[in-house]
Amino acid sequence: MPKNIQPNYEQRLAFLHKSIESGELFRIHRMLNSLHAGEIAHLIEASPISQRKIIWEFVDNENEGEVLVELGDEVRAMLINDMDTGELTAAVQQLETDDMADFLQSLPNAVIRKTMASMDLQDRERVEAVLGYDEDTAGGLMDTTTITVRPDVTVDVVLRYIRKQKQLPTPFDSLYIVDTDDNMLGMLPVRTLLTHQPNEIVQDIMDDNYFSVDANMPSQEVAMIFEDRDLVSCPVVDSHNQLLGCITIDDVVDVIRDEAEHSVMSMAGLNEEDDLFAPVINSAKSRAIWLGTNLLTAFLAAWVIGQFETTINSAIALAALMGVIPSMGGIAGSQTLTIIIRGIALGQVTTTNIRSLFIKELSIGLLNGLIWAVVVFVISTVIFHEPSIGMVVAIAMLLNLIIAPVVGVLLPILLKKLNIDPALAGSVLLTTITDIVGYAAVLGLAALSLPYWQKLLG
Repeated sequence: MPKNIQPNYEQRLAFLHKSIESGELFRIHRMLNSLHAGEIAHLIEASPISQRKIIWEFVDNENEGEVLVELGDEVRAMLINDMDTGELTAAVQQLETDDMADFLQSLPNAVIRKTMASMDLQDRERVEAVLGYDEDTAGGLMDTTTITVRPDVTVDVVLRYIRKQKQLPTPFDSLYIVDTDDNMLGMLPVRTLLTHQPNEIVQDIMDDNYFSVDANMPSQEVAMIFEDRDLVSCPVVDSHNQLLGCITIDDVVDVIRDEAEHSVMSMAGLNEEDDLFAPVINSAKSRAIWLGTNLLTAFLAAWVIGQFETTINSAIALAALMGVIPSMGGIAGSQTLTIIIRGIALGQVTTTNIRSLFIKELSIGLLNGLIWAVVVFVISTVIFHEPSIGMVVAIAMLLNLIIAPVVGVLLPILLKKLNIDPALAGSVLLTTITDIVGYAAVLGLAALSLPYWQKLLG
């Protein structure tokens, strides 16, 4: 592989699989351990199960912990099952505090106890501090390894203090100014430190207009703050403004990625941690629940259709056209549902603007309903020569395209209040509602008003 060219993931994956098939295993070791832990994890997850253990054997021991942290839960569990307690303990001890805390929660209790017992008191207290918070909060994300200084020292003292450190946090963009009780007083960006004279006092050059987050703040809110304020790091404090640790941009990127994956996968009834190459039986089980739920809703829609058998038999063209209504309603509702779920995730949907959103989506539904009602009337009249049926289908189209976006607004808000994930449950419920309303509208209108339209339109 040419050293002057950085291959993309597809090229690396092809190279890796070709090396395994040809038995040139030394090439695997050389390539893998020249990569970042996240890149190695990507290659493992993109490989079939039969090749994963081969790849894992060539990952150097000092890289194992970081690679395991980057892997999805299912893939990590598979590799951990083949590691003994000593190997796992060694892998965990290579990690930073926040990664160590996340990793420990997925390990057997025996490994957790042994790992914690092997740490020095300071490291153990740091990990326990992170473990004391929910993993989806600022406290669960934070790294307790920070560089703190007092406000009354000089720049020269701070620089000498930094040089004495065996290891600095990654990334390292700011120092935190605290008093003797670890109460936050301000921040000292590294760029400020490097551009001031050695004899200047920290208190005179620190930023006391800093921004911090409470340890119990949800991780989604933390991510929005980083995005809005373009932060690289941010201090985490308790209710008394005592410094607990800091959150860095790499942790926030993981939160954003997880949220995006969750939204996409949940709308299909899947988990964001589902393994691409999971065993067939496992994958079939996880998908069967979603398929079964969909089957129940389909039977419910079929039952509604069955109530109008006489109407369908009397108007064959109606049978051909009635499927258009729920289909259009499902698409319109899904568009609104997706926008609202995204707005909820970003904190943009609140009690103060729900009414405006409702009116906006209702207006869109009305406008689209009128446009497509005219279109379906014209098509029904031209193709089927049935203007009366075209009128029934057009009115049903208008009704469903008004109702669908209304449901798309109200449904995720209601689910959120019931502590049900809108991304997971919203899609199937919306489809059920638009199908039932669509079929009921077109068939009900046909049963009630078709004779009138036949008489009026001929």
